Amino acid sequence: MSNVAVVEPRVLDGVAIAAEIKSELVSKLAEAKERGYTPGLAVVLVGENPASQLYVKSKVKTCAELGIYSEMHTPAASVTTEELLALVESLNERDEIDGILIQLPLPEHVDTERLLEAVVPEKDVDGFHPINAGRLLSGAPAEKVLAPCTPAGIMEMLRRSDIPVSGQRAVVIGRSNIVGKPIAAMLINASATVTVCHSRTRDLAEITREADILVAAIGRAGFVTADMVRPGATLVDVGINRVTDAAEFERFFAGDAKRMEGFAKRGSTVVGDIDPAAFRVAGAYTPVPGGVGALTIAMLMSNTVKAAAARRSGN
Repeated sequence: MSNVAVVEPRVLDGVAIAAEIKSELVSKLAEAKERGYTPGLAVVLVGENPASQLYVKSKVKTCAELGIYSEMHTPAASVTTEELLALVESLNERDEIDGILIQLPLPEHVDTERLLEAVVPEKDVDGFHPINAGRLLSGAPAEKVLAPCTPAGIMEMLRRSDIPVSGQRAVVIGRSNIVGKPIAAMLINASATVTVCHSRTRDLAEITREADILVAAIGRAGFVTADMVRPGATLVDVGINRVTDAAEFERFFAGDAKRMEGFAKRGSTVVGDIDPAAFRVAGAYTPVPGGVGALTIAMLMSNTVKAAAARRSGN
């Protein structure tokens, strides 16, 4: 009989860390009130995409809980690019609005790039403006950068969970402007050695097995399997993929009674970009749900408070 102890992987609890971040914001908001202002966030939601509506509702609710002023603008799906540009320009000019968030995706006929670039950088709380992206890439100090919320949340999770980053080998699967590229830049700025992989990467599993930190942001259910993971690695799962097929559910969650009960009741569940079986190989991992996703809204609130303070200090 072996005397080797089996070490259970750590679960990186995004819900708990998000609550910690929001708790810290309460004191910053109290300071803002003492100085005579309340941070304000404007959300632009075009059309009636149910997933976007639900997500925006969560953002507005969190603003109310913390004491951040918020307002929603809900143009019809038929709105033109020019009409949206006029709306953004009006929000740029309003002093009580510190952050402007344009909920993506936008209808195909809308010029998304023009719209995102129309938001003044100091109110770009999503961190998508080329000036903010450039500041991030250049390694500007954190207080000078409004960084994309999901990657910023990942870095907060690693820091607050005492996961070492400096000197570590990090592999990012996915190269989107929203997650893949900015998290790669943040990891580089934190002195990790970073490889970015994507759909055309050769010998992907060979590369991912070298990772101390593996970030999966590719949008494919259970794409990263256990044989692609170095034992003891930290797995960061950004994906949220809905599973409705019974056979696919069985593939990922066979024997998980709690998940099975929920699937039977709702007819669906969610799985990340990492096969849950791979978590057993890891040293630490972010669950889905309850991991990275929980931090995105917390970091949006943080960016709004940061933007408000920076605008009023002249930085």
